[in-house]
Amino acid sequence: MEQRILLVEDDPELREMVRRVLVREGFDVTGRATGAGALSAAEQRAPDALVLDIGLPDSDGRDVCQALRGRGVDAPVLFLTARDAVVDRLAGFGAGGDDYVTKPFDVNELVARLRALLRRAGSDVSVTAGSLRLDPAAHGASSAGVSVSLTPTEFRLLAALAARPGEALRRRELREAAWPAGGIVHDNTLDAHLARVRRKLRELPDAPEIKTVHGVGYSLG
Repeated sequence: MEQRILLVEDDPELREMVRRVLVREGFDVTGRATGAGALSAAEQRAPDALVLDIGLPDSDGRDVCQALRGRGVDAPVLFLTARDAVVDRLAGFGAGGDDYVTKPFDVNELVARLRALLRRAGSDVSVTAGSLRLDPAAHGASSAGVSVSLTPTEFRLLAALAARPGEALRRRELREAAWPAGGIVHDNTLDAHLARVRRKLRELPDAPEIKTVHGVGYSLG
C-alpha cells in the first residue's frame, strides 16, 4: 500500500514540484497550502508522514504541528523552512517536529530524509484529549461546539499538554514548547499562564482538565 504524505506548502510551484517527485517515488500525496487546510486534510485521512512548511499564510507551521499532535496525529513531521538559525530549529523540534530541511533544498535529500522518518516511525498509536480541538490559525481551542481564544503562548502550552494526554510534562518541557529557546522564564510565569489556560478550559464542555503533578509539572486529562 502506498504511504500517505500530507504536503503543506503555500508556494504552488514548489508544492507541485515536490508533489510530482514524491508521487514518482511511490507515495500517495495530498497537497495543501494553509494550516487550516492541513488540519482538515489530516482529519479526513490520517497521513503516514507530513512535509510541513513553517511559513504558512494563515499560521506558523510549528503551531500547526502542535495542533496536529493535540488531535492525535503522531505521524512524523519534516519541516520545510527558509530559516536556518539554531533557535528556529530548536523551536521546530520543541513543537513536535522530527526533522528539518532548509530552503533551497535538494529534493533527493528531502525524499531520503522522509523515507528515514517513515522507517523510524513506531507503531500507529494515536492519542486523544477528549473532545478538545486546537486551531493554530485562530490560536483557539474548542469542545462540543464552544470555543475560547488563547494567546500564542497559551496555545503552545495547551498544545504541548494535549499532544501527550495523561502524561506528566516537566516544567522545562513546557517552557521549551511555549517560549523561544534561550529565554529566561520563571516558574511563577509558567504557573500564571497555565492558570489562565485552566480558566479558559473550564468554559468548554467536556474539555480535559490541566492537573498539577507535584514535584514534576503538569498533565492534561
